[in-house]
Amino acid sequence: MSPKKLVPLTLVVFFLVLTSLPTLAQPRPFQLSLVTPVQIYPEEDTISGIRLNLLYGRNVSVSGVDFGLVNHTTSGIFNGAQFGLVGLADSDFTGWQHNWGVNITNGDFKGYQLGAVNYANFASGLQLGLVNYANTMKGLQIGLVNIIHQGGQFPVFPIVNWSF
Repeated sequence: MSPKKLVPLTLVVFFLVLTSLPTLAQPRPFQLSLVTPVQIYPEEDTISGIRLNLLYGRNVSVSGVDFGLVNHTTSGIFNGAQFGLVGLADSDFTGWQHNWGVNITNGDFKGYQLGAVNYANFASGLQLGLVNYANTMKGLQIGLVNIIHQGGQFPVFPIVNWSF
């Protein structure tokens, strides 16, 4: 191929790659995961809609509804409702986290946590479970063991604990 034809072809390919990059960064409306990395979209993608995790699913963030055995969001924010056995949010969570086993939010949690064990770094809302833990909290805990590390009515208290 002559150099005169190679330059326009290179420019066309370069333009097509650049215009497709925003499409790759778009949130995905649906995710189906057997176990990460065996899922429709890679874990680096954001899901905006429904995520179904048959065994274990992990994505950057989710906005919508999350169903599965183990549901995991990494560096992004979760907005919506999560249902399953184990819920892990490495960053912030806003909404309803209802996992029968464990709910863990390492960032700020705003909403309602329902599970056997609930953990949040900062919780704003309601934690309902057998064991509830918040490093700091603005809200109410109901369970057998309720722990608010800083600023709670009591550091550890059975049945109910609060901080407003």
